[in-house]
Amino acid sequence: MHTLRKARPLRRVVLASAATVSGIVLLLSLKPHTSPAVAGLASAPAPTAASSAPAASGGSATTGTRTLTGDSVQTRWGPVQVRVTLKDGKLTDVTAVTYPQENPRDQQINSYAIPQLTREALTAQSADIDTVSGATYTSDGYRRSLQSALDSATG
Repeated sequence: MHTLRKARPLRRVVLASAATVSGIVLLLSLKPHTSPAVAGLASAPAPTAASSAPAASGGSATTGTRTLTGDSVQTRWGPVQVRVTLKDGKLTDVTAVTYPQENPRDQQINSYAIPQLTREALTAQSADIDTVSGATYTSDGYRRSLQSALDSATG
């Protein structure tokens, strides 16, 4: 009888068992993420807008120094929120108040992405900034929160 035509049930059982165990290990190693709706309810602070120096009566609303906080934008990896400082209508400071930092990978990505986004925002004087490679979701949330802060300054 030919060797390929012999029934080898033990080999099939071992291969099937190994494949099943490998599949279960792969499934269990996947990291579950919290859904954006659940994560955003408890941890995201309410958006605020505060003025540190009110405009003089009869003067322009763009004079003085104002600090405004943008909306908290829920991204796939967590909320992103920025605070801006405007002096005489010019963007002088942008600070990321909230951003993903739950795990070492988030911390690694955002340790280079947040400063780069801040530099670009100050250079552009607007929310029209480039996305940081490798930090697409954070960049999008940063840009949207920045735009909401700037919108609240003009509105």
